[in-house]
Amino acid sequence: MTVKSQIKIGFEISFKEPQAHYAEVEMNISGLAKDYVDVKMPVWTPGSYLVREFAKNIEGFTATAGGKSIKFEKIRKNAWRIYHAKAKDIKLNYRVYANEVSVRTSFITDEHAFLSSTGIFMYPDGMLNLPSTVKIHPFNGWNKVSTGLEPVTNQPFSYTAQNFDILFDSPIEVGNQDVFEFTASGVKHEVAMFGGGNYDKEKLKVDMAKIVEQGTAIYGENPNKHYTFIVHNFEAGGGGLEHLNSTVLGATRTAYTSETGYKSFLNLVAHEYYHLWNVKRLRPAALGPFDYDNENYTTSLWVAEGFTSYYENKLMFRAGFFTLEETAQTLATAIAGVVNTPGSRVQSAAEASYDAWIKAYRPNENSNNSTISYYSKGEVMGLLMDLEITHATKGAKNLDDVMKAMYTEYYKKQGRGYTDAKFKAMVEKISGISFNPFWEKYVNGTGPIDYAKYFGYAGILVKDENAGMKVPYLGVASKKIEGGIIVSAVSRNSAAWEGGLNVNDEVISVDGIPVEAAIERMPTITGKNIGDEVTIMIRRDGIVKDIKIKLKAATSVKLVTQLDEKASASQLKVRTAWLK
Repeated sequence: MTVKSQIKIGFEISFKEPQAHYAEVEMNISGLAKDYVDVKMPVWTPGSYLVREFAKNIEGFTATAGGKSIKFEKIRKNAWRIYHAKAKDIKLNYRVYANEVSVRTSFITDEHAFLSSTGIFMYPDGMLNLPSTVKIHPFNGWNKVSTGLEPVTNQPFSYTAQNFDILFDSPIEVGNQDVFEFTASGVKHEVAMFGGGNYDKEKLKVDMAKIVEQGTAIYGENPNKHYTFIVHNFEAGGGGLEHLNSTVLGATRTAYTSETGYKSFLNLVAHEYYHLWNVKRLRPAALGPFDYDNENYTTSLWVAEGFTSYYENKLMFRAGFFTLEETAQTLATAIAGVVNTPGSRVQSAAEASYDAWIKAYRPNENSNNSTISYYSKGEVMGLLMDLEITHATKGAKNLDDVMKAMYTEYYKKQGRGYTDAKFKAMVEKISGISFNPFWEKYVNGTGPIDYAKYFGYAGILVKDENAGMKVPYLGVASKKIEGGIIVSAVSRNSAAWEGGLNVNDEVISVDGIPVEAAIERMPTITGKNIGDEVTIMIRRDGIVKDIKIKLKAATSVKLVTQLDEKASASQLKVRTAWLK
């Protein structure tokens, strides 16, 4: 530790060719004692559970000591070994190609640079706990840097990170972004807007502050000294990625003036800000300390991500953006989305979490049949668990109490992550009842969602508007191509599934009707009855053939909620305590 404490690490970032999407990185390491040092580039970024191979974007790697080139070799896909012959100061230079537009990957243009740190900075192997400094050299005409990193006093565009986990958790926006600030829960918040847009800064200050205050109220504290929102506004944008004291959001630049678009943005703000507590501090055991070389497996993403999706609804309700009726309907629609996904009867929430690395971020045409999102299933499970706890305690407790107790116990007291068993134990402690059946059915199983029972706890009626309807359904999704359409997905156990219609089949006609007219008949076959047979002419691998399909009934649900005017006193108590 004494030797490591003498090592100093610094980075300088510049932009010689931003129009070609490049960043120039200089890494200086001093105080080394061994004959060689290995430096590595992370292969993934926390919060996005996919190995993205950031080292693929590195080129022009060089190593020098005392101004002279020194030997180095690449020893694995993301690691370089530098033989510095005990030279105490070495300099590494490399270029990073950055042209993937997302909240989790770096992208650079002649207008700005967004640096997602795991794809920019390397680290000396075995030294993740060491501090580092970062100096940004903005391109000509750029004059702003926005980041959650701590600034170095009296050194413009210079920042420090106490370890690499913090550096890798601190994205950086460089350019001429529109910056405004507000204070909420005693914390200064900076909003950095790139890409223009029809947003109202004064309105956003007020409304974003409401969300911050509601999140802080759950946990009783806001753990940040400052917080940064980096918002990228595009023609069509979305998505977000949480960080320790910042977030990156994607938004549609023209959507702020519509009620739906504006509330959608606030929903995203609520989701990512709630991560400040859930995931970034209260976390599954596997998500920290991080292994940046490999996948970090956990069965608890349904809590880490799914519950966060659920809580964005609670924060939006408590902040006054949605009514109780609207919130109940939104959650019922979320349930319907899970029920209508065939994969929800194949993959459990725990499995979805564990397999995120190979399935969630690598979907194919059959994913809807074989998987369920831990976001959507977790959102529903958060609702069910919340109502179950509130009902069991007669309104004395709800899911907020579980999340706060977990935060206190595992983040503040123990400073470590929780296991699935520990989370379950806390739920049972707060609720006073066994959650074995819940875990068996919803966490580790794929049982049907008893939504009427849970909403009934709060005196909310749920109706399936599709119940009793006998609509013939083919069971395919399609996309247009020049001159026709091709099948893009086939639903499990549908008529098309059983009849042998395949993805990538080109549809020529339906019952002899040319494809142009048949387009209007898919996926529902109009003018037909359940049990009727249709003949679909398709072209598969250049061969034309007829496929005969016997139509089945549509099985999707459409859930509509209504507050029960005859709700009992105990139901009303649950209804009030559930979202209070």
